[in-house]
Amino acid sequence: MEEDVIRQIQREGAEALLDAGISVPLKAVRLPFRKRPFQLRVTMKRPCMSGQLKIARTYLSMNVTSDQMWKFTKEEEFEFLVRHGKKLSRMLAYMICRGYFSRTCGVWLVAWFIRNFMTHEYQVEVMKKFISLMGTDPFIPIIRSAELTNPMRLRLSQSTEGS
Repeated sequence: MEEDVIRQIQREGAEALLDAGISVPLKAVRLPFRKRPFQLRVTMKRPCMSGQLKIARTYLSMNVTSDQMWKFTKEEEFEFLVRHGKKLSRMLAYMICRGYFSRTCGVWLVAWFIRNFMTHEYQVEVMKKFISLMGTDPFIPIIRSAELTNPMRLRLSQSTEGS
């Protein structure tokens, strides 16, 4: 593998382990006596397992692959948003509402806010980024390394009787 690809995988792995998230602007609000508009931002983080399962179920129901999403033209992006805008906003809301109560009670409100106030460019780009982070391919070498250093695994001399 090339060196820059390896560094990208390591960076994404560190971000996932640190649970850094992605800060995304929701809405620019103009306030009086201020030159620049105030940006309402939210940090989208990797959801818990139940949220990931709901995101995966919704993503698979859209019948689109990650490679297809990266190759979208502008017209295809608009068509994708028309067909799957509600599902997309719900998936983004699951990334914001990570807790049990916020996920069960607040997802519909956050999804509505995303649909009505967040620009479509941010929605599609955030979705592309999170789909690339949801995979397990970059973590396979880490899992293999953890298997090799597992202190509970039987050694060669202990294969018949255990300890």
